[in-house]
Amino acid sequence: MALAHGPTRQKVTLSADLAAPPAEVWAAIGDFQDMGWHPAIHATTGEGGNAIDATRVLTLGQDGGPTISEQLYKYDADKMTYSYRITDVAVDVLPVTNYSSHLTVKPRPDGGSVVEWRGAFYRGYPNNDPPPDLNDEAAIKAVTAVYQAGLDALAKRFGTP
Repeated sequence: MALAHGPTRQKVTLSADLAAPPAEVWAAIGDFQDMGWHPAIHATTGEGGNAIDATRVLTLGQDGGPTISEQLYKYDADKMTYSYRITDVAVDVLPVTNYSSHLTVKPRPDGGSVVEWRGAFYRGYPNNDPPPDLNDEAAIKAVTAVYQAGLDALAKRFGTP
């Protein structure tokens, strides 16, 4: 008899080497209330600045587009890092549940900076036998695409070493 089990936590980590110094990159991405640097984000509204428990709502694509609600749970400007979780998103927008993410800027040994974006999440369908659009592979593919689009935009903006 096979024992069924629920989903396992998935993880994605991507990074980009940028030509700009860390402080310049952090100035562009370090404000939790402004995600305008990401090409998929049409607008960001929120409350609480960069304080713990601050919230933001990302509107995707255009006015009236789908939204993702997020909450900040760690912020350290000196270490150029913050962590947040999604509090509300439709699985047809991003096929994940229990999503948390960390965005960090670090100096590169030979100049410039590296941006690391990592996340952990469960697939969009929490039970066994998920449909293809809500399985582990769909969740990983979607999160990877979000991170890659953001990192590509930063590479275009700041150049690569």
